[in-house]
Amino acid sequence: MRLGRTAVVLGGSAAGLCAAGALAAHFDEVVVLERDELPAEAEHRRGVPQSKHPHFLLNSGRRAIGALFPGFEDVLIDAGGLHLMPSMDAAYLDGEGWSARKRASMTMIYSSRILIERVLRDQVRALDNVVVREGISVTGLSCRDGEVVGVRTADEEIAADFVVDAMGRGSSVGTWLMAAGWPEPEVRTLDAKVTYTSRWYELPDEPPDSWWWRHIVVMPTLDKGEHPPEHEFLVNFFPIEGNRVIACMGSWGLEMPRTTDAFVGSARRVRTPLFAEAMERCTPTSEVHLTRSTGNKWRRYDRWRTPPRRLAFVGDSICAFNPFYAQGISSAASSALLLRGHLENATRVDDDFSKKFLAAQRKLLKVPWGLAMARDQGYECAEGTEKLPEWRRRLIAAVSGPAFTFIVGAAREDAVIDEHFAKVFNLDESLGDMMTNPRVIVGLLRHRVRTALGRQRVPFGFDPHAEPPATDYSNLATR
Repeated sequence: MRLGRTAVVLGGSAAGLCAAGALAAHFDEVVVLERDELPAEAEHRRGVPQSKHPHFLLNSGRRAIGALFPGFEDVLIDAGGLHLMPSMDAAYLDGEGWSARKRASMTMIYSSRILIERVLRDQVRALDNVVVREGISVTGLSCRDGEVVGVRTADEEIAADFVVDAMGRGSSVGTWLMAAGWPEPEVRTLDAKVTYTSRWYELPDEPPDSWWWRHIVVMPTLDKGEHPPEHEFLVNFFPIEGNRVIACMGSWGLEMPRTTDAFVGSARRVRTPLFAEAMERCTPTSEVHLTRSTGNKWRRYDRWRTPPRRLAFVGDSICAFNPFYAQGISSAASSALLLRGHLENATRVDDDFSKKFLAAQRKLLKVPWGLAMARDQGYECAEGTEKLPEWRRRLIAAVSGPAFTFIVGAAREDAVIDEHFAKVFNLDESLGDMMTNPRVIVGLLRHRVRTALGRQRVPFGFDPHAEPPATDYSNLATR
């Protein structure tokens, strides 16, 4: 059903492109306003500095984008994206050593952020009633009688029957709404001082025979004794299209290398020599890229008694996450799909529409927000409204890392736990729902008993200074 003549999307990044796909069937014309000049190919641009770092496209995001743009996943793979099973294709170092290689329920599409956005742009440009206008800076909103009726740019005012804010972390929409008479929105924050640094490499044409893996993941150590700071880094050797990888190191509250020499030096001090050795066999194709803007931030527009009519928010403009948890694109796509569902059931975009959509979006965002808080609240360096009393912070810090490692270990041997853990990771289930599932509780207790008796079926903790084992241990896992 058509709900108006013109819808305007503020921002042409992944969130804005998904929003355009959600709006297209319900308005005569959809106009996407983007400040940057958008490249025709998969290239970096000023407005998306985080594109230089790894981006996981979680299963919830894959499904949401696929629903908005049928065939998206096939196009992404045809363009070079890699469809992999992390448990078989990734060398994973957690706890004391390498995990066993085995089949599991989760698969993922690996690609660069710039390729994801290029494919999305192509999908949007194929929609007859969507226009992407580049080089446009939005300067304000036009509001009247409790609703948004237009968008102002430096050169014109565009009348709009509906507006979507997809301007990201730095969105000024909240400020513009306050100037129009709405109260200052409550903002929930937690900045765990995450910094991450990346460098791009080209893989060798003939990798060593020992490279059965496509992806390397090194989790921070749980060791409380003396060790180099690099042992607390979260490390990825992340495969992307074009026979390339992104080598990435990140940390909570630690200084990260900014130069190529410092980057290589830090790589040699992480918990396994494999990371640096792999880098040395590859050809660097970029400088070192560092990002600090990583705090969790939720603008609680849903708590306004009378939210603006004809306005919605998607992506980081309403809820931004610590990028370590790979929730951004998937949450944005899921919000866009949710918006499409509400538009399909609406006869007009009135007060009731705004309240219902924000309430449903709040429920959706609680899942990734809760996951981000579950870890970030344990760091002493964390600051913001969601910072915990010291006793609770210490408790989370003491429990979260070992608990995560324990659940990963249980998932190695129990297909049901593995399935639920994959759902949590992919934002298809909340951590609370998983941890109150009777079958999961029984499986975790059984794993605890087996661990105490030394009767685990799947080996783990392989020497991190040795090559990760290539053996497939799938036949040792049980239900």
